[in-house]
Amino acid sequence: MALSCKAFICEQVEAIREAVGDGCAISALSGGVDSAVATVLGHKALGKKMEAIFIDDGLMRQDEPSEVRDAFAKMGIAVQVLNRKRRFFDALAGKTDPEEKRRAFRDTFYRVFAEAVLKSRAQFLIQGTIKADIIETRKGVKTQHNILEQIGIDPQSGYGYQVIEPLKTLFKPGVREVGKAAGLPAAFHQRMPFPGPGLATRCMGEATPKRIAIVRKACKIVEEETKGLKAFQCFAVLLADRPTGVTKTGRRRDGDALAVRCVDSENAISAEPTRLSWQRLMKIRDRILAEIPTATKVLYDLTPKPPSTIEYI
Repeated sequence: MALSCKAFICEQVEAIREAVGDGCAISALSGGVDSAVATVLGHKALGKKMEAIFIDDGLMRQDEPSEVRDAFAKMGIAVQVLNRKRRFFDALAGKTDPEEKRRAFRDTFYRVFAEAVLKSRAQFLIQGTIKADIIETRKGVKTQHNILEQIGIDPQSGYGYQVIEPLKTLFKPGVREVGKAAGLPAAFHQRMPFPGPGLATRCMGEATPKRIAIVRKACKIVEEETKGLKAFQCFAVLLADRPTGVTKTGRRRDGDALAVRCVDSENAISAEPTRLSWQRLMKIRDRILAEIPTATKVLYDLTPKPPSTIEYI
């Protein structure tokens, strides 16, 4: 970071305060590192003039809505949880193309927030866009849901508010430093990255409630069994095909293939697969097969970035 964390925080707090003026803002809080830090900066700048909203889209980690609400309440930041699962699953229904799924998520996300902004009469939306999001969208690697102007959408005319992005000059390590300096608990500023479109990016093929429930369980297992590692990101992915399996009695059955992804990275622009021990891999495999009865394949992804991305879509 060119500025010290303290100077950066002061600069962004003043910039948010100046931008909002006599108005009010909504913060798009998802529970991830970026949105959590942006929310804390917004709260420091605006206090009660900022409303933190968590959209429960049905694509989050296990128990995410209640955990985020309770954690931020301890910091004096009230979080309103909006249950919009049906809206998101309806938007994703029948879609299997990665870019179509991202577009469906993005459009639904901003429409839901537009309704919340209209109800609150806020003029600004604070969100945790970071530098890597901007770079990947500009290069056409994948369209991030929180990059609007780069894909030809004016948030003011399209959704009725202006977007404030206090973290857009920082990569993930810088965001973590700012979060720590701003008083965010380590459980949040040291969290592994989680994609904006949530588990829809870890579910190849159609993202139905049933399939999302499977990958949510698998991700929790991977997170628990890699806890303590210094990896950049560890998660599971539900693949689209139905690989053949066999029961203990020798009968054929179709099932689910789950890939385990664990990478080391500094800024998410490049990454290498983490060298997990065989013992740890076997523990992950055994738990997935035992706790997800439909699983017939468990794979470990060895692909670096590039040529792969870290997430699957």
